[in-house]
Amino acid sequence: MSISDKIIKLRKEKGLSQETLAEALGVSRQSVSKWETDGALPDTDKIIAMSELFGVSTDYLLKDDISETIHNTPEAENPASSASVYEYAPSPENPKKKSNKKFVKIIALILALCIAVTAIAVPVYYGGIREAWWELNGGKIKYPYILVHGLGGWGEGDGVNDTVQYWGATACNLTEHLTQQGYEVHAPSVGPVSSTWDRACELYAQLTGTTVDYGEAHSKEHNHERFGREYTEPLVANWGEKINGGQRVKINLIGHSFGGATVRLLTSLLEYGSEDERAASPENLSPLFAGGKGNWVHSVTALCAPHNGSSLTEVLNSVGGLVGISDTTDMLMTLCFGVAGIASSAENIYDFKLDHFGIGNSDAENAIDKITAAGNDHAAFDLTPDGAAKLNETIQTVEDVYYFSYSYSTTKEGAFLKGQVPTLSTLPILSPFALAMGSYKGTTDSGIAIDETWQENDGLVSVVSARYPFNEPYAEYTEPFENIEEFPKGIWNVAETKDGDHGKVIGLNSEADATQDFYIKHFELIDSLKR
Repeated sequence: MSISDKIIKLRKEKGLSQETLAEALGVSRQSVSKWETDGALPDTDKIIAMSELFGVSTDYLLKDDISETIHNTPEAENPASSASVYEYAPSPENPKKKSNKKFVKIIALILALCIAVTAIAVPVYYGGIREAWWELNGGKIKYPYILVHGLGGWGEGDGVNDTVQYWGATACNLTEHLTQQGYEVHAPSVGPVSSTWDRACELYAQLTGTTVDYGEAHSKEHNHERFGREYTEPLVANWGEKINGGQRVKINLIGHSFGGATVRLLTSLLEYGSEDERAASPENLSPLFAGGKGNWVHSVTALCAPHNGSSLTEVLNSVGGLVGISDTTDMLMTLCFGVAGIASSAENIYDFKLDHFGIGNSDAENAIDKITAAGNDHAAFDLTPDGAAKLNETIQTVEDVYYFSYSYSTTKEGAFLKGQVPTLSTLPILSPFALAMGSYKGTTDSGIAIDETWQENDGLVSVVSARYPFNEPYAEYTEPFENIEEFPKGIWNVAETKDGDHGKVIGLNSEADATQDFYIKHFELIDSLKR
């Protein structure tokens, strides 16, 4: 049994959660999660502390070959006495004593050489030899880019994309252009009105070429099927594996609007997994929920993402009549069909991907009512400030991943009206939303204050929400980014707010050159980041 398995076993025997154990040891919950998923080993002082807390010897924790029965013996209560159960030394008369000493000296010499070589090799390795080694093995690999659409959106596999591309919209076919520039780009399609959790699970299945697993615990809680669609071919070959001189195949995740929450959660699950899912189905667990794979992601970029929810949901629930919409359910339908100009959800044209709820595309007219009736496992809840705050309690940044965030503003201070009003360049269908959000103040059900800081917006998302998640670290930057020598990992690198509405960044009501130039520059920046 490995040390990770022993920690899990002992923690559960004591009835402790990861958070409780972390607090007792003076470490973060992420550290405990890494110990239990073989992502890292505890420091010596933490091993000693756990041996005292669990009433076992340090050798029990460290040695794989200790019998399970040792843990239950009286000697195991005392680390010093328990050593006699499994430690031995040859007697003075043992004829093998001299050979053993010689063997120990040889091992010590080998270890000393390894330390010396490491002391020399590591600085050289990170000083340029690593890149040279990669060149000898086929060159530095280019990480693929995964573009994840927002609420009501679609990907390359949907029929509607043959007529109107989500990525590029009215400006261009963005994925085609980026591919022509030498980038590997994929635009998968996930549930347009599904929850962040369900979308992240669907994205993982497409990237790995597996069956969608929504998790045993999550599916039972929200009363839908655990398994969804099957994908036979992975979008990214060798994802997570090491190739070409030991280079790990990573991905760059780009999420627009609600896609920002999707890529954030996917990255968090890859690193930390899900304790609830590990407890619910330890024998049949999706690798996504096991954790320890945060180093499969190179960067995360959020574009106009409602990190902290959208105040529009509060507006629609209180003064929705002013814009002809009664509540957030109507909002979802409007965004799915109105903004994109889609008049029908006919099969092979627009796919709701709600199979796990037992909802087919022929039920599209009633789909939103059915999914909202099943609980909060849908986009409408995650988009509210209250829902986003709950989601942010689950999502954590990963210390070895680069994070970037871009916000847009299509409003300005009103000359005659209080608050913010939309500019003339705002997409007409977004102007009423921008106007309503620009003057709204209130308090959510959980007590979140929607004050004047939320009023500047892009027509769907407040700037203050799009910049960074309130509970996560960040650093602000003024473009051009070329002047910045190095970006930190594990925190949000926040660009200054740009002019434009919610659709501009994906090419809606924008020029082809401007849209393409934004992505090319950002991709060049990401490719230049230290690996």
